[in-house]
Amino acid sequence: MKYFLLILLCICCALKSYSQNEKPNVIFIMCDDLNDYQGVFGGHPQAHTPNIDAMAAKGVQFLNAQSNAPVCQPSRNSLFTGVYPHDSNDFGWTKRTRQAVLKNNKTLIQLFKENGYYTLGSGKLLHGNHEPQSWDEWGMNTKHNYGPFAFDGENRVAHPKVPQPYQSIGPVDGSYGRLSTCDMWVYGWDGKPFRYTNDEDRDLMQDELHAQWATKKIKELEASENNQPFFMGVGFVNPHTPLHAPDRFFEMFPIDDLELAPWLASDAEDTYLKDNINPNNKGFRYYRMLMESYDGDRELALKHFLQAYLACVAFVDEQIGKVLNALENSRFKNNTIVIFTADHGWQMGEKNYLFKNSPWDESARVPMVIMAPEAKAGAKVEQPVSLVDIYPTLVEYCNLSGSNKLNNQAGELGGFSMLPLFDDNDNTIWRGPNGALTIVGNIGTKTTIREQHYSYRTRNWRYIRYANGKEELYNHKNDVHEWINLEDDPNYKMVKWSLYKEVCDIIGVKL
Repeated sequence: MKYFLLILLCICCALKSYSQNEKPNVIFIMCDDLNDYQGVFGGHPQAHTPNIDAMAAKGVQFLNAQSNAPVCQPSRNSLFTGVYPHDSNDFGWTKRTRQAVLKNNKTLIQLFKENGYYTLGSGKLLHGNHEPQSWDEWGMNTKHNYGPFAFDGENRVAHPKVPQPYQSIGPVDGSYGRLSTCDMWVYGWDGKPFRYTNDEDRDLMQDELHAQWATKKIKELEASENNQPFFMGVGFVNPHTPLHAPDRFFEMFPIDDLELAPWLASDAEDTYLKDNINPNNKGFRYYRMLMESYDGDRELALKHFLQAYLACVAFVDEQIGKVLNALENSRFKNNTIVIFTADHGWQMGEKNYLFKNSPWDESARVPMVIMAPEAKAGAKVEQPVSLVDIYPTLVEYCNLSGSNKLNNQAGELGGFSMLPLFDDNDNTIWRGPNGALTIVGNIGTKTTIREQHYSYRTRNWRYIRYANGKEELYNHKNDVHEWINLEDDPNYKMVKWSLYKEVCDIIGVKL
């Protein structure tokens, strides 16, 4: 009996050792232009996101996750290399493989591949070209995956029901509306006809195709006898403009019943973004054009845009649910880490701004949920983190060897592992900064670090410093909408100084 127990103990130890040494799989899900309009994040009370909400209940919700650059290209370049924009001087719309610093870095996908992972992906992950050398298998090749686009027989155009002058913005940013209310559609930039008769008789939209591809691949991997770990990236473009979805998603949000976010008419008066960028910047210009399109009726104008945005959020939530359900019904569910996030948020008219690429909460903040076998289910993390932290988190969680560099011209790994914030080991400690840093708005590759605009979010504060030295300070404990700029209040002089110093410490220069 004694020998039997000894043998049994050895077998159990061997099984435990095998389990601990088995590499976890990774599913990385990313949306585009998605702010906090999900039920669990509470950004809009009428948002319909049962799948994201369910994921948060099973995983860990990061309440203060931030984009490091709230516009597509530099945000994704930073995320997938782990390099801060201020360290790479990546401030514009430069493809990663052509950017002077980041072309010398390994993407996260490349590092997984080097560590024996099978890499497969589809959709909008890296901006533009998906860098085929990084992937063992790739899904759809459509550039950016935007659309479908309304079509007038010759050109892609904005939806004909969008009023002027907003419609004149064009087929991407100037278009929103139901699929049923336009006669002709085409797929993305490819120009292939998109067939729509009704919601039940139509071609699948591109995000639906990405979800279909991902669920199919999970089943194929499960059926395979190959136990090679995998990294799967799924990049959904919704709710990026143009804001089009099947009718049933629009019907979830009747115009007359919609609620607008709280708004302060004088909110923009004590802010300084308008003094630091061209007043015809998209965010300010789009807001003015939308108001003009509805004869200055702010409520009506924003309700039409908001309806389309919420419809696209509900639509993409359904696609995310398909991927999560496929994982849940597979043998991989107990050995897979899932990360869900977005490249940046979206400003819905607050401070007279309708776009991304602002220093404020609606644009800089992103939803983030991590679901992992060792994670504390249902936990809510208040410590601010940012997208640049994803790279080192996965390196530590998956025990990856190697660095994020191809050579000594590459940028340094800038983030910190978030594992101490979501694992079940109470002895692990977050080693990152007190807050999360966002760089904003100066599009241009020759703009120096000191000429940039910075936004810094801690648990209780948002501090903004512009290139001209102007500042904004918001106390999130009692001003969640960032309505009251406290920069001139002498009671907060030391708070402002402390936050300024933290920003300079992260950047490595005095502003």
